[in-house]
Amino acid sequence: MKKFPLISLADSLVLLRYAVAFIFLAHATVRVTGGTVNRFGEFLTGKGFIFGTPLVWLITAFELAGGLLLALGYFTKWLSAGFIAILTIGIVIIHAEKGWFVGEHGEGGSEYSVILIIALLVIAASGGRQKE
Repeated sequence: MKKFPLISLADSLVLLRYAVAFIFLAHATVRVTGGTVNRFGEFLTGKGFIFGTPLVWLITAFELAGGLLLALGYFTKWLSAGFIAILTIGIVIIHAEKGWFVGEHGEGGSEYSVILIIALLVIAASGGRQKE
């Protein structure tokens, strides 16, 4: 176990940044390619948000551009703050009422969003581009 995890702290922070960026990029890409933007927009309108579909497009654009910039290590604190805001609002309007668990013990709960928020806090604290 002495050599585990076979990666330095600096490299692990880069890996975390890449992984979280990929999650947001994948999420937004599936929303666009799967054609669920309008459905999500209607959901937000039903929750009292005005301009639900344009808001979803704005969120999606942020996830795409922000995910790419996050992967590259640019503006990590600002992007992390934006992603945390999106995730927190998502917890409040969607996930909290579904409980804590996402997988086998629940459906659509908050745990996934909470761990992403913690990962984003770590990324923000790391100060962006690490020596690679």
